[in-house]
Amino acid sequence: MNYQETLTYLYNSAPLFQQVGKDAYKEGLDNTYALDDYFHHPHRKFHTIHVAGTNGKGSCSHTLAAILQAAGYKTGLYTSPHLVDFRERIRVNGTPVSQEFVIDFVEKHRAFFEPLHPSFFELTTAMAFTYFAEQQVDVAVIEVGLGGRLDCTNIIQPDLCVITNISFDHVQFLGNTLEKIASEKAGIIKEGTPVVIGETTPETRPVFQAKATAVGAPIVFAEDEHLLIHATRNEAMHYVYQTADYPQLEGELGGLCQLKNTNTLLSAIRQLRHAGYNLSEENVREGFLHVCELTGLMGRWQKLGEKPTIICDTGHNTGGMQYITEQLRHQTYKTLHIVIGMVNDKDVSGVLSMLPKDARYYFTQASVKRALPYQQMKALAETFNLHGEAYPHVKEAFEAAKEQAQPNDFIFVGGSSFIVADLLSLNN
Repeated sequence: MNYQETLTYLYNSAPLFQQVGKDAYKEGLDNTYALDDYFHHPHRKFHTIHVAGTNGKGSCSHTLAAILQAAGYKTGLYTSPHLVDFRERIRVNGTPVSQEFVIDFVEKHRAFFEPLHPSFFELTTAMAFTYFAEQQVDVAVIEVGLGGRLDCTNIIQPDLCVITNISFDHVQFLGNTLEKIASEKAGIIKEGTPVVIGETTPETRPVFQAKATAVGAPIVFAEDEHLLIHATRNEAMHYVYQTADYPQLEGELGGLCQLKNTNTLLSAIRQLRHAGYNLSEENVREGFLHVCELTGLMGRWQKLGEKPTIICDTGHNTGGMQYITEQLRHQTYKTLHIVIGMVNDKDVSGVLSMLPKDARYYFTQASVKRALPYQQMKALAETFNLHGEAYPHVKEAFEAAKEQAQPNDFIFVGGSSFIVADLLSLNN
């Protein structure tokens, strides 16, 4: 099989959650342990950092990886979902896993894993750990796929755990209260392993504290440390953070959510240094300023054009959209154009209730089975007084927005990682 045939095989034989949703979700770690035994426990051959949370875990994972790379560590990075190419999920020092490795991995080991019927994520996690071991990475930043307690990344014994925040997402798997969701995320807290909690609510804080106490894990609440003092913007529209440890720290990532992420990261960096990681001030500065170049991060308040300004963002739940709508309020434009679509297992009404009423909308759907049909998206949006036209594909919706926008207008594209993925794929 060539690379495309291998991906088709993977998607068909191991259902991809981003395509089909709950039918791809497998509760329990039996398959994960079976795969881990078969591959001789590759995750034990390198250090790890485990990152969970409802929002912000992608940005935090990439920034930590960038800092570690800047410090000279050979760094693995495992994240999901991918936006344009499957290989984005598995990187070493920012370089995606080779097509050859993906092909060889499937060809060589399919006789073992086919009878197991693993999920797509179970299989790709085994692939990532095997690749990192083969590449002899020093450390890998491992982003949790879904939840924490039963996520197949949860077999690692990390040097540090990070939980960014908790809001409502994947409630059909993780529970319909913040306490239940926090309890699932807290499942990554390990005996004796320090954990940084980025943001809490009155419901979630006791859950994290109780779990950490039960397993004897040192716990740090980033919001109590107040390491981020304030932030301004410079001419490049980068944040310039005044922090307790790094004055005038410049960050490349632009969304308002990065204020919370940065506070979390500052606490995490302190903990890594306590754990013996050699991270200089220069390394931290380089990681923050060049995270996209160092790690290949895309889709976080990413600027795609000027005159009109074009921005995309992968925020896809009420927690993420809260930051995006606030960010939109801070922009200067004549008319706001919003190209939006969502998947059917999110709180669509919750997101629509937050969106600005005075924007011109282009309702669409991503090319995944979970996508909410574009006509349904439009009909639901109209109940919230959001008006516009509907388009069956992201390409058509985006082109319509560009056609109607004037140079001093603003185009935002989002609502789902998969909408952004389809947009970014237009240029590939």
